[in-house]
This record gives sequence, C-alpha cells and structure tokens, in this order.
Amino acid sequence: MEDALRLAQEADLDLVEVAPNARPPVCKLMDFGKFKYEADMKAREARRNQANTVLKEIRFRLKIDPHDYGTKKGHVERFLRAGDKVKVMIMFRGREQSRPEMGVRLLQRLADDVAELGFIESMPKQDGRNMIMVLGPTKKKAEAKSEKRRAQEEARSAAEADAAQSSTQSS
Repeated sequence: MEDALRLAQEADLDLVEVAPNARPPVCKLMDFGKFKYEADMKAREARRNQANTVLKEIRFRLKIDPHDYGTKKGHVERFLRAGDKVKVMIMFRGREQSRPEMGVRLLQRLADDVAELGFIESMPKQDGRNMIMVLGPTKKKAEAKSEKRRAQEEARSAAEADAAQSSTQSS
C-alpha cells in the first residue's frame, strides 16, 4: 500500500481503487480529475446522440388529388428522413367505407413510393371510419441526427473556406 502511494506521489498521479472486492484489491495510477472529466464528456455526448422517436401522423382522404398526394408524400419522406415513425391514416366518408380495398391500394402505393426511406411497421388496418398504417424509418433517429449535424458542419466549413479564399483574392 505504501509503495503504491509513493509511486503515485512520484508520478504526480492519483491512486484509484478499481476493483475493491478482488483479492488482492486492484488499484490504478491515473489522473482522477481528467478521468472524471472524460467520463462526463462521454455521458454528455451519449445524451446528445440519444433521440426519442416521435410518431408523426398524416391524414389522407380516399379521393386525393395527385398534387395533394405528392405534397403529403413529401411530408412523409421528411418525417422518415428525420428518423420519426409515421402513422398514415385514410379517412373514409359515406359510401367510401364499402371500398376498403381502395384504401389498402393507396397506402400500399405510398409505402412503395417511400420504400428507400421507410418500411411498413404495421399493415393497413380498418379502424371504424379510418384505415391506419404505420411506417418506420430505415435509419435510426440518432443516425439521422448525427448525419444532419455532420452535413451542417461540412457546409459551414465550406462557407468559411470560400470566405477565406475570396478575402485573400480581394487583397
């Protein structure tokens, strides 16, 4: 014990007990302040990369105009790119309720259109006057978030490089 403490003092480090229940107890020479700081930084980075998957909802009508379909499909793609799940709902009115196969066809078409961004998590189900399907993203929310952050950093560094280059040319 005395030898370990002496070695720690000579190296200007701390003697940290790593495994107190082991026989004999295991100790390590390290800078404990630096160790705690790095552990805090790892925990902060993990919290920053942690993401909650949100369930976004988009509603269709059975007789949807092609342009409106394209707009709503764009919203679904944006949600899936961000790593969120999407609950797609078709609302039936009146006689439309007697044609659920048309609703299934519309939902299947949407799923095929966004196949590279997401997959069908739950197949279309009739729920009263509505038909519901859930699409899940192929990328996790954390991956999408870090990819977006990386793209922003690259764009920022490219803009700074362009600004630096234009300032050197004007001088």
